[in-house]
Amino acid sequence: MTLIGRTHTRGVETLTLDSPHNRNALSAALLGELASCLADCAKEDAVRAIVLTHTGNTFSAGADLKDPPDPDALVGLLRQIVELGKPVVARVAGHVRAGGLGLLAACDISAAATESTFAFTEVRIGLAPAVISLTLLPRTDPRALARHYLTGERFDAAEAARIGLVTATGDDVDAVLAPVLDGLRRAAPEALAETKRLLTARVLETFDRDAADLTALSARLFASPRAHEGMTAFLERRDPPWVV
Repeated sequence: MTLIGRTHTRGVETLTLDSPHNRNALSAALLGELASCLADCAKEDAVRAIVLTHTGNTFSAGADLKDPPDPDALVGLLRQIVELGKPVVARVAGHVRAGGLGLLAACDISAAATESTFAFTEVRIGLAPAVISLTLLPRTDPRALARHYLTGERFDAAEAARIGLVTATGDDVDAVLAPVLDGLRRAAPEALAETKRLLTARVLETFDRDAADLTALSARLFASPRAHEGMTAFLERRDPPWVV
């Protein structure tokens, strides 16, 4: 079963997360297929930029709790997007949760529809937004991130734009992205690659410094009894025992 759709229009390759049965959750299979598609795009001269989007009403629901990906694989995918010598643009016309927000933050530019919602839900199931912090901490307002990390509350697209999680928002996400894609098509490929290298230097420093520690933290928390109880409660649609 193919989990990533691919189309090409005037230099722009669109990769579509297409796993509707689990709201595009980040399973090992989806991560592997997306990484393979990105590697193909990196080698193709006809690809000037990449748009990452989704089917259904959810960009990504975060880690697949029934088949969670290896933290090292998630680190590798996020770094692959950041290091890719071509701009990666996220197109969000739905909701994003937990690990999906790390994927969103790895992209160079992102646009979200007005009705999109966002939430870091990890703390509510006994986890922490560990690995995804590699892309989020260098690019997002720290005070706002503290609130959203610690409470897990849902916030809207306007707040996502205010804190730097997304670049822009509007009722018609494709209209928002039209001038962005036009600009990328007008840019010299070599200039795009070098400019992206300037913009991502600090993000890659975070990977070099923190990836090992955050991967270990993620693995430890996923294996903990508390997280097991939290994930079970989530799947059974009930509150975990620590809710007061």
